[in-house]
Amino acid sequence: MQDRITLRMVTFLHPFSLAGVEEERPAGTYEIETTEAPINGLSVLGYRRVSTTIDLPSNRYAMLSRQRVDIDPRDLEAAEKRDAAMEARAAAASAKQVGS
Repeated sequence: MQDRITLRMVTFLHPFSLAGVEEERPAGTYEIETTEAPINGLSVLGYRRVSTTIDLPSNRYAMLSRQRVDIDPRDLEAAEKRDAAMEARAAAASAKQVGS
């Protein structure tokens, strides 16, 4: 059997950082690639995650140069939660100002 590759787009509304990525990245939409390999010897089809990467534009040549960086999917999930929490706080502060 072949590896299974899943691509998804993740949008951050605020700058974010991830372990394994040298510096804070700007808000934007990023491609995430997850590679899973089949687990042999099971009576049912199963996969295990082999790698998760994020596609990052180079700081100098954003549209011309890109790099793929290995990341921990738990770090990505935590960054997504932080971004959502920041957005919720911003929305609540905005609603409070409108209601004043």
